[in-house]
Amino acid sequence: MAKSDNAPLSDVRIIESSMLGPGAITHHLADMGADIIKVEPPSGDYIREMTWPIVEGVSLMHLHINRGKKSITLDLRNPKAVEVYLELVRTADAVVEAMRPGALAKRGLSFERLREANPKIVFCSISGYGATGPYRDMPSHGIAYDTWGGIVNPAYDEEGFCYIPEHASVGIHAGPMFGALSILAGIVRARSTGEGCEIELAQSDATAYMDWYRIESWLAYERPESEVTGNKADDYVRRAPGTAGMKEGVRYQMYEAADGHVLFMASEQAFWKNFCETMGRMDLFEKWPGSKFADHARNNRELQLILRDIFKTKTCKEWLRLGNEKNFPVAPVNTPKSIADDPQFKDRFPLYPVEGHGAEMLPYPVKFKGTELPEPTHAPTVGEHSRAVLSEVLGYDAAKIEELEKSGVLG
Repeated sequence: MAKSDNAPLSDVRIIESSMLGPGAITHHLADMGADIIKVEPPSGDYIREMTWPIVEGVSLMHLHINRGKKSITLDLRNPKAVEVYLELVRTADAVVEAMRPGALAKRGLSFERLREANPKIVFCSISGYGATGPYRDMPSHGIAYDTWGGIVNPAYDEEGFCYIPEHASVGIHAGPMFGALSILAGIVRARSTGEGCEIELAQSDATAYMDWYRIESWLAYERPESEVTGNKADDYVRRAPGTAGMKEGVRYQMYEAADGHVLFMASEQAFWKNFCETMGRMDLFEKWPGSKFADHARNNRELQLILRDIFKTKTCKEWLRLGNEKNFPVAPVNTPKSIADDPQFKDRFPLYPVEGHGAEMLPYPVKFKGTELPEPTHAPTVGEHSRAVLSEVLGYDAAKIEELEKSGVLG
């Protein structure tokens, strides 16, 4: 990684032992300038062969999740390799175990031993279902956290076979984000108190937490209707939780435009009035003025038919311009494929190019004013930085590195 002294995390070092998607926990920190040393077994993390697409022989998942990191191989079955690991820990702020809980402890690298080597170390274990509970030992992949968390419902094809429907993955992203935030919180405290901490995180827990609104709504609906109702615009009748309650919406709904679809969001009375004035249809406002806030004109099919015809008269671009000029909310309806052509996306996401990264990639989405985040390096090959880490981080000379290689420490 091209180091930048003013990158937000330029003075943070993390030792990572990860397999597959949970390694994203340090990806966010690497993007902000942290020095991430990925310790791999001699055979490497098989993420390089997982999922699709495969870009010139390497998975896109590896190219994205492990960009900006360094890779060193250590055969932790070798006691000398364990000692090298501990020496790396002495130079670091945090250690990440992104695999089944206790994997490092089995190699003699428990939190207690890590803390003996470095009292300020922050240890974060991220796994599928966490270190406790009846599911703690179950093998799993990322989709499991989406199904467990109620994010995705079963679908059936025309032959009656059940299948996983297309959906935005939550489980593989939420856990790493919460983990990265927690690691930084631990480091802040360790630097002020001199004491490290142990963090334990389940990707399944994070998935459920991301969907707190629906889960908590269902819990609220278990209480009597005298205590928990719907909202005023719906005459206090309960709607289905979250976006499921949007299906019957009219003033807040997707509509087909002349060349695609847009999302219309005139749930506030003021926005609805602006739309009607712009369209020269104040008769619609006079007939259905609605409530001041949160009014979707639910189940008003007569109005929905009229709006359906109105929206077909203009292109998506024209609707966006009008909404912006006349102050009523309209949004594009993109797909994961089409969004790259969206002008807002192009402005906010200057993609990292294929050259130097292996594939086009989205940069870190947060901007630090006055600071340019370092552009991450290409995701490493297995053990690509073994010699450099041993030399530059631990100060080993060539003779010692050669000795370690001969003794099988690096595999």
